[in-house]
Amino acid sequence: MPVTLEQRDNVAIMVLDRQEALNALSFAVIDEIEKAFDRVAGMPVRALIITGAGAKAFCAGADIKELRNRPLAAQRQGIERGQAVFAKLDTLPVASIAVINGYAFGGGLELALACTFRLATRNAKMGLPEIKLGLTPGYGGTQRLPRVVGEARALEMIMTGKTIDAEEAQRIGLVSRLVDGDPIEAGMTFAREFTGYSLPVLKFARDAVQRALDVPVPEGLKIEADLGTLAYRTADAEEGMAAFSEKRKPGFRDA
Repeated sequence: MPVTLEQRDNVAIMVLDRQEALNALSFAVIDEIEKAFDRVAGMPVRALIITGAGAKAFCAGADIKELRNRPLAAQRQGIERGQAVFAKLDTLPVASIAVINGYAFGGGLELALACTFRLATRNAKMGLPEIKLGLTPGYGGTQRLPRVVGEARALEMIMTGKTIDAEEAQRIGLVSRLVDGDPIEAGMTFAREFTGYSLPVLKFARDAVQRALDVPVPEGLKIEADLGTLAYRTADAEEGMAAFSEKRKPGFRDA
């Protein structure tokens, strides 16, 4: 299977597994990714980890041979299809963690950009090289990369097609931290830092931050107030405040 999905403890783990093609995104793989995301939405998990099989690549991008000699209408449909599948990560009830191990180019980096968090192993290499093929990024890279690293750095990466290493990616904020050892275990360790908290409140926090990027500050503050008020209505908020007052660990129930 080019995409595998399993549950380990309270975390879903999705692995891209086309090692013979550096885990590249064929149209069939995009379909499998969508099915995996739909399954995660119904699983009793608290986070999703995405990584690539093997030590060479997270995902080397689109399967270029599939993109040649297609009608323009089919090309647009393919772009919109990839965008729609990756956008499902925004609506999942749990946060997603891309653990970038090895190459993450083109659509592979765009998949990572669609995740809530990005970690990288020290051998990771990242870039949006579409310009070298006479193309532009199409699965969200032109929209998400500037929001993560800023307009100037995003334009440099996109318009030069440059590759950056893990250290540079961390320096510019493309990844939040570098990790050693097994990528899945590294993702599990990171997930444990937040999966013990209330799931609905985690979703409120994620929504507030992500929606703030698309609106003026006054409107963003209204969103923050709305979601913050909803958080106060949860039983978990009462439990968290009571536990603080009583100097004990809270027992959140996702309610």
